[in-house]
Amino acid sequence: MDTPAEAGERAIRARADLLTSFVLVGLGLTIFYLSWTMPRLEARHIHPATIPGLVPLILSVGLTLCGLLLGLRSWRIEAEGGWRGLAGVFTTKQALRVMVILGLALVHTLILVGWLPFWAAAMLFIFAFIMIFETWLADGPVTPLSSLAWAIAIAVLGGGGIYLVFERIFLVRLP
Repeated sequence: MDTPAEAGERAIRARADLLTSFVLVGLGLTIFYLSWTMPRLEARHIHPATIPGLVPLILSVGLTLCGLLLGLRSWRIEAEGGWRGLAGVFTTKQALRVMVILGLALVHTLILVGWLPFWAAAMLFIFAFIMIFETWLADGPVTPLSSLAWAIAIAVLGGGGIYLVFERIFLVRLP
């Protein structure tokens, strides 16, 4: 028999799984559609088993099925007060950290890459990530000056290292 705290946590997880299943099914169906509508390249006499969208199409079917199974399982779990508890999870410091990471990733991907050389965008992302998580979202008091020095050093080494490894060693042209 579960304690009330364990039952509440199980209810929250069940509702979180239900929401996650909606996202997975939506993503899977979107990828399926985009894969299905990709050019098949019949004019070039390409074999149907080697079409560009085949692997994403197969993976999207798997993602959609897993999302449906997760949704079915979480729908069957009794979750008294699960939605209220789930709403409370989004007001925690951990949820704020996740949102900041998502925001930084979107800024890096949608704004910085393409506007700046990739190495500079990577350096800015790494620098901002370290400074935000070492000062503003830190668990304890941290001196911003020491974080600043580490952030600059790691950003320069990380951004430069990414450039050197991919552009010079693997010969991959970065955006």
